[in-house]
Amino acid sequence: MEEHGGRRVLVAGASGTIGRAAARALKEAGHDVTCVLRDSASGRESAAALEGEGCAVHFADLTDSAALAAVFAEAEPQAVMSCIASRSGSPSDARRVDYAANLALLEAAEDAGADHFILLSAICVQRPKLAFQHEKLRFEARLTDSPLAHTIVRPTAFFKSLSGQVKRVREGKPFLIFGDGELTRCKPISDADLGRYLALCVTDPAKRDAILPIGGPGPAISLRQQGTMLCELAGREPAFKSVPPGMFTLASRVLGLAAPFSEWFAEKSEYARIAHYYATESMLLLDPATGEYSAEATPEFGTDTLRAHYERLLSETG
Repeated sequence: MEEHGGRRVLVAGASGTIGRAAARALKEAGHDVTCVLRDSASGRESAAALEGEGCAVHFADLTDSAALAAVFAEAEPQAVMSCIASRSGSPSDARRVDYAANLALLEAAEDAGADHFILLSAICVQRPKLAFQHEKLRFEARLTDSPLAHTIVRPTAFFKSLSGQVKRVREGKPFLIFGDGELTRCKPISDADLGRYLALCVTDPAKRDAILPIGGPGPAISLRQQGTMLCELAGREPAFKSVPPGMFTLASRVLGLAAPFSEWFAEKSEYARIAHYYATESMLLLDPATGEYSAEATPEFGTDTLRAHYERLLSETG
């Protein structure tokens, strides 16, 4: 196994912001990077950008085993990195992407003679209550049983997921919180820092055959603290509007009554459950002994801060 750079790495999911950041970090570290994308308008747009950064690009549907095998035969990857994830979190989407598409990648990697599979997972699988979390765990179990070395990276919240209210605050509207805004905390990590961390997993022996929770530079921050920071950076007095998390539970139950008869209602019920989960669960390392989240135990990586990210977004929308 190479100790320093120079590996052939195939990246799936490079059309997303984190996959793109990982591909860029891999190139900067001296690796030979091949990205597999869907042949779509967005895929073609991503391909142009990735090729401009020195990555090779192939188009293949991950459900097409023959096309995928052809990509692997040409790229001959030593390591495979999956940054794919279901977009909606619906049960059908989670089965198709979080499990089946990752399984297709893993089987192609096994058949092609790769020796390492790096998976971008999520820290929320520690306390699984949702369909996509169970599908992620189902694939993680298959991966750890594979003869390939595995690295499972479970990041905390992303900057992007904490940026949805920038425009709202900029327009003078109150920042939305759940309950008192102190129900949850996280150590958010930027795309660039997470991309660099994923790239390190390719050559760091300590990151092989490991499950790695990771957050950005601390301290852990609550939703109310995010709102206070954003309002102050926008030159406004902090103003909040509280939303009771219980409304999502009620919505899920009502929609769930029709779920056995309608996939639409089943999906909407799941979306309400997802909303309740993120309104009430912290994205930090879970202590299995106490059942409590621990900010102190959650590893940190990188230098990008949420504050600087908010400042940049506000300057762009100003």
